[in-house]
Amino acid sequence: MAQAAITPERLINPRVNPLLPAFTLWWREIVRFYRQPARVVGVIVSPLLFWVVIGAGFGTSLQSGATGTGNFLHYFFPGALIMIVLFTSIFTMMSVIEDRNEGFLLSVMVAPVHRSGIVLGKVMGGTTLSAVQGLVFLVFAPAIGIHIGFEQFFIIALVTFLVAFSLTALGFAIAWRMESSQGFHAIINLFLIPLWMLSGALFPVSGASGWLKALMRINPLTYGMDALLLTLFPAAPPTTLSLWPSIGVLAAFAAVVFAAGFMMANRRSTVPAA
Repeated sequence: MAQAAITPERLINPRVNPLLPAFTLWWREIVRFYRQPARVVGVIVSPLLFWVVIGAGFGTSLQSGATGTGNFLHYFFPGALIMIVLFTSIFTMMSVIEDRNEGFLLSVMVAPVHRSGIVLGKVMGGTTLSAVQGLVFLVFAPAIGIHIGFEQFFIIALVTFLVAFSLTALGFAIAWRMESSQGFHAIINLFLIPLWMLSGALFPVSGASGWLKALMRINPLTYGMDALLLTLFPAAPPTTLSLWPSIGVLAAFAAVVFAAGFMMANRRSTVPAA
């Protein structure tokens, strides 16, 4: 009875369920982050101070007629939540560069696993951390009179997860080709921070000038900010889109950046040298 020929491809790429390495890398990201308490404290405290100082500084300069939320401290709350998600995504995706410098990423890349498991594990690890850190910020909502029901919490959790997933996938795609953490920080300061600032976190889209309003409307994070505003403040003025279309745009953006990160990692090339 003839035996099936064993090709070199089958020796190099045996059938391995990509969910196992994805889970392993996901768990490694969780443990690695929370073993560094300074990063955990910094991620929460920095946006918290920014929210309190900026919000209290503006005070009631933006009244309900401008934002529909009462004052700027209320309006800036979802913006501070997205900032926490952004900072956590940035810090966790720096691990891609660290893993490369330490040789861990190379050992994972030569393992007989599909690269989809590697990408999924790294991105989901950062997404989990970012989403959890963002949702923890909700404990401060009652202090300024924001009361969140079960349905509101579900929608906020969904939006926070999509924002975290898209930013983490975007951070992964950027970090994958970076040769140093300094270069990664330069791209972050040039690209991701303005992306947050032009999301409506600091001022509403309706109050922006013409060219700035156009930039804000093509910014995917704007729709995450809109979804949070519509959920937390139902009486707020109309946003760019209604709730579920905004969530749909955010989900589409998350899918696009994840696909971009996967295609970059799936190229038949070696891991970029440190």
